[in-house]
Amino acid sequence: MRTRKQVYLDHSASTPVDPRVVEAMLPYFGEVYGNPSSTHRFGGRAERAIEDARISVAGILNCQPSEVIFTSCGTESDNLAIRGAGWSARHRGQPSRLVTSPIEHSAVINTVKQLGALMGFETQIVPVDNFGLIDSEIFAEACQRGGALASIIYASNELGTIQDLPLLSRIAHAHDMLLHTDAVQAGGQLDLDVERLGVDMLSLSAHKFYGPKGVGLLYVKDGLELAPSQSGGGHEHGMRAGTHNTAFIVGMAKALELAYDENDQRVQHFTEMRDHLIQGILDRLSCAELSGHPDRRLPSHASFILHGIDANALMMHLDMHGVAASSGSACKTGNPEPSEILLGLGYSEDEAKSGLRLSVGMQTTEDDIGYALDVLETAADKLGKLKREMAR
Repeated sequence: MRTRKQVYLDHSASTPVDPRVVEAMLPYFGEVYGNPSSTHRFGGRAERAIEDARISVAGILNCQPSEVIFTSCGTESDNLAIRGAGWSARHRGQPSRLVTSPIEHSAVINTVKQLGALMGFETQIVPVDNFGLIDSEIFAEACQRGGALASIIYASNELGTIQDLPLLSRIAHAHDMLLHTDAVQAGGQLDLDVERLGVDMLSLSAHKFYGPKGVGLLYVKDGLELAPSQSGGGHEHGMRAGTHNTAFIVGMAKALELAYDENDQRVQHFTEMRDHLIQGILDRLSCAELSGHPDRRLPSHASFILHGIDANALMMHLDMHGVAASSGSACKTGNPEPSEILLGLGYSEDEAKSGLRLSVGMQTTEDDIGYALDVLETAADKLGKLKREMAR
């Protein structure tokens, strides 16, 4: 094996902050420190920075600046969209049913389940095929029953599969339902034009596209009423109370701007590294099966079922040799329970414990991929032999 090195292949969990983003943020830690809600000039400078960031983000999303709501992260954005739409519909005496899928991030699926269990909301989880794609006819049947909102992930954090949002949006709207999408994984890689996507709400989180952790946003189409899930002052048009994190909001806008200014180069690099990784694993590991859609997947994302291999044990071996990976979504790392998403695709419990996710980034090189393949092949061989010996 090659000399040990450090290889980070978990960019779907988080990315390093771009130095240009850090530079853009620095003045707002010391020079421009006023509360944006204050009426004096110190607050005014911070407020202008936030509104400039809002305009920048709106340009990328192809929406009005007033439709951009700043939050603390993608999870909060998802919660605001789902709870806000559901509560508002119920308050108006309108159907408050919620529709989602089994491959959503836990911020969506757990919120929907909680609203059903604790507040009596009617909920429906529409199935997906073995690639993680939603069947449009089944989705249409679900929407025909009416409701407040359908929440469908743009690109799966665990599978990398990309949904046909324009089609799903048209179906939802044909039955007077709103469509929200968790686009956290898509940010910086896929088209975020909300007009082309047709969505009513869209969630993003900065740390997935080389921005800081602890800041996100929710696009909310003009005219929608959302009951705030966090009450207090009248920040963010009354939808999200709390003092603005000026530095991080500026950083998120800068990171998103850079991501789409450089989108062609980044996506080409991600795709080349991803394809090299996928082919290498399928060539070297007879136990490997690509999970998610073979073509409709994120440029940076590779995911597998490694039959007969315990993913948590594999993570330990990879980490010991300097390779950072994931056994599923970042929120499940180290969890011995089978992946709910893989179970939702029809895999057995053992197979759902053998999921591997590798995601490349801007700094990933062919040498990194080669080293990771060597480490993975050795580790899988050892774990496979150990399991066979224990089964005797």
